[in-house]
Amino acid sequence: MTAFTMGAVTYDPKVVTIWDGFRVWLTAAGLPFDYVLYSHYERQVEDLIAGRIDAAWNSPLAWIRARRLAEARGLPIRALVMRDTDRDLASAVVVRADSDIASVDDLRGRTVATGAVDSPQATLLPLEHLRRHRLQPGTDFTVRRFDVGVGLHGDHLGGERDAARALIAGEVDAACVLDGNHLLFTKEGVLPSGSTRLLTTTDLYDHCNMTVTGAADASLVAGFEELLRSMSYADPAVRPLLDLEGLTSWEDGRTDGYDLLESAVTASGFYDGTGTVTAAEYRP
Repeated sequence: MTAFTMGAVTYDPKVVTIWDGFRVWLTAAGLPFDYVLYSHYERQVEDLIAGRIDAAWNSPLAWIRARRLAEARGLPIRALVMRDTDRDLASAVVVRADSDIASVDDLRGRTVATGAVDSPQATLLPLEHLRRHRLQPGTDFTVRRFDVGVGLHGDHLGGERDAARALIAGEVDAACVLDGNHLLFTKEGVLPSGSTRLLTTTDLYDHCNMTVTGAADASLVAGFEELLRSMSYADPAVRPLLDLEGLTSWEDGRTDGYDLLESAVTASGFYDGTGTVTAAEYRP
């Protein structure tokens, strides 16, 4: 039987450990499964749309591009599942605790640090949030971007972490981070406890999803979904893998949590309406 093949991006060495383990578990459960590793999301999305892989473990930005490419070609596409931890996230614009910046409008004329150019959580979404507060990036305030791990869509936190460091060093007036990473950076000591405060946060949004198209074998897709959903956090065989992947259960792959990112992609010109990469400074 032909193997059901999934794509994953190697933003961290643990990706190999995770999907090696899941492959053993899925195969033992009766699904002929294999996976392909990619160095960046753009190639993964292109291979999904071309039918060279059956599923893609996509970032939210990769989902936007895949959806646009598929719809331009009349190809059905859907978010099969997502992690329980991919739902209802928010990004924050953070300032130093002693800053004189008291409101979003006080960012006019200031410098705001972001993560990599393709980071939804630390660049695209918070900048769109500021646009909605009538602050235009590059016009009303200066953007200082930290392009680390470009092509990984913000999964590599290096740029986001460097933005936080720049804030503490006094090199910028504010920094954009995932709200959960604000806590992580505090625990790490990158942001000393009590040194920062939240200025504003985005609306809630969703993160990664497992994307499939109508080109994949429907019976294999159904089997893959059923097995993912059956993974139990109480099962000692998969619990370490679920911990590494950062979830306790696989949930419905909903798509209404991407509306803010859709707006951000359009406003920034990152992709055009058909999914073509149009961001001038983006080279994965």
